[in-house]
Amino acid sequence: MGLRGTCEHWPVEHSGVPLLETVKLKSPIDGSIYAERPVASDQAVNAAVERARAAQERWAQTPIVERGKYMLSMLDALVAMTEQIVPEIAWQMGRPVRYGGEFGGVKERTSYMVEIAEAALKSVPASNPKEGFRRYVKRDPLGVVMVIAPWNYPYLTAVNTIVPALMAGNTVILKHAAQTLLVGERFQQAFDRAGLPKGVFQNIVLNHAQTERLLGSGKIDHVNFTGSVAGGRAIEKAAAGTFMTLGLELGGKDPAYVLPDAKMDHAVANLVDGAFYNSGQCCCGIERVYVHEKVYDEFVEGFIAETKNYVVGNPLEQATTMGPMAQARFADLIREQKAEALRKGAKAHIAMKVADDREGSPYLAPEVLTNVDHQMSVMREESFGPIVGIMKVRNDEEAIALMNDSPYGLTASIWTRDTEHAVAIGDRVETGTVFMNRCDYLDPALVWTGVKDTGKGAGLSAIGYDNLTRPKSFHLREAI
Repeated sequence: MGLRGTCEHWPVEHSGVPLLETVKLKSPIDGSIYAERPVASDQAVNAAVERARAAQERWAQTPIVERGKYMLSMLDALVAMTEQIVPEIAWQMGRPVRYGGEFGGVKERTSYMVEIAEAALKSVPASNPKEGFRRYVKRDPLGVVMVIAPWNYPYLTAVNTIVPALMAGNTVILKHAAQTLLVGERFQQAFDRAGLPKGVFQNIVLNHAQTERLLGSGKIDHVNFTGSVAGGRAIEKAAAGTFMTLGLELGGKDPAYVLPDAKMDHAVANLVDGAFYNSGQCCCGIERVYVHEKVYDEFVEGFIAETKNYVVGNPLEQATTMGPMAQARFADLIREQKAEALRKGAKAHIAMKVADDREGSPYLAPEVLTNVDHQMSVMREESFGPIVGIMKVRNDEEAIALMNDSPYGLTASIWTRDTEHAVAIGDRVETGTVFMNRCDYLDPALVWTGVKDTGKGAGLSAIGYDNLTRPKSFHLREAI
């Protein structure tokens, strides 16, 4: 159950007899098998859950300040592995080494969630004091939290739940995507070096059937999944009847609206980056842009020119600014969306020649399309790759209607110098986050959530702690 992809499970054979099921990680760089790990046995899975359950009570009694020290030590240990981790990410999912991994965001999110934990988890007294009574609501940990993490930002997306779940007093079991197998191991190494008590955090390798059985077993109290809509539905189905809580961040088709008063060079540079960074494989990346007719031509001209600056190639080379997509079939989907759009009258503007840009290859040139409409899949269905459509609009009403014409709602960005105007538009857009003059960013002080098919639940901020705990009321009569 990885994000927008499936694990490859292979039995290892000896003399024709299957001995051990493994997961193979095929690198997008050259198609080689970069890593292979055995799938945990059912006995090992059960033992891991038992360890997590046994460790949770003592961990919940550990003072929050002490939990925070473990988290910050884990962060230090992770950052110390930067030289090994950055090329590993390139080999696993294709992000160029020039960008140096994900540790800026990992530091920001970990540090912030540690910083606010005491206040966010503090008991809340009843708002109407009564003489002779002590009444308050306490936040208790849920218990055992399972994190099913994606490959596109393998450290950032995982840390969103791992750190606050542990800070809240839960224990965590991590199942990372097959495409980024080594990330789970790096987290385990970092926590081990931090001296985290055994059983509090565990990384395990599971197949689909094991994951479904574990979710349906009633032994997991909360699951957080970042992935496809289909994957989210599979999670809900597997967990049906267990009454566990769910955090689901699913598909996205994030829009941008450029108004006439936008600072054009700023809007162009940031929206190109928002569309094509990480080969477009961003949960909150820009996939469609609506531009007011007064500045449409200027914007499109600048957007095309900026896009042509990308250097597509081997992500291990410093000159490369766009690596391959994580899997060839993801790139083929982009090729199909482009072909369909062109058949329906769209115009392509980037004639970039890229080595190995062909069907069945993960290497793909970025593409900018105009003359697009919402009858084309590229403007309606999640692309999750380096392609973007740009539409001309006459006014706010048309832009808002088009932004809302989507089954998804994670973020939306508005490009204007008028803050109140942006707020008025944002109030009418169906989305989890409204940006003004920026995009493709997650602020840990603000809740991360979505609407419609983008999922349910909320992460980070103080609200994120609410979703990783349960309220417990104390109603104490002190005067008898």
